[in-house]
Amino acid sequence: MDARFLGITELVETPSVAVVVDVMRAFTVAAWAFAQGAEKIVLAESPAEALALKARHPGWVALKDGPPAPGFDTVNSPGLLRSMDLGGRTVVQKTTAGTVGALAVKGASLVLCAGFVVAEATARVLRTRGCDSVTFVVTGEDGQAEEDLACAQYIARRATEAETDAAAFLRRAGESRAAAELVERVRQGVHPDDVALCLELDRFPFAMVATSEGPLMVLRPYAPPAPTGEASI
Repeated sequence: MDARFLGITELVETPSVAVVVDVMRAFTVAAWAFAQGAEKIVLAESPAEALALKARHPGWVALKDGPPAPGFDTVNSPGLLRSMDLGGRTVVQKTTAGTVGALAVKGASLVLCAGFVVAEATARVLRTRGCDSVTFVVTGEDGQAEEDLACAQYIARRATEAETDAAAFLRRAGESRAAAELVERVRQGVHPDDVALCLELDRFPFAMVATSEGPLMVLRPYAPPAPTGEASI
């Protein structure tokens, strides 16, 4: 598999297959939302769009980065989201990096959104679909976020190699600037468990696929079947 690792601003053309990685915290939060029963996640282009969607659909749950804000139901924190009952609900998500990265590749034939919590399921999608060329979008810090790059490289390895030790990749993520900022509460809207939750490898058995549904980019969970002969991978 030909894997490329690019920041959002480095995307000069729409890839065929894209894996958009945001470990801390957008796509860890998205995975938790699905685990808490959310039906789908609408990826908003701006806070204003998120609030407009919420206004048109009062039953939707809107969340954003940073501190609580009027009109938003919660913030981009897995530690806070895990206590919410989202059964059958639609979530509208707007973050600084993750949602921006997904929207930047919305023309791709396959868009997967990922973090460590869905790493194996994401790699399985790439394996089972025989993806020869994959662009990994490293969303944080203009493509330099160590936690996102480590996760992207781990998924790329797992897509092609049966034996891949995750320890070094998780260690890199745990020592990243983003992890330090969350621990030290440099960022707002943070739960003490956020970093640990972001580093839970394969917590969930599903991947997350983003597709265009009308004018919206919508994320849904997808549980890839294990092909015959893959049980040892």
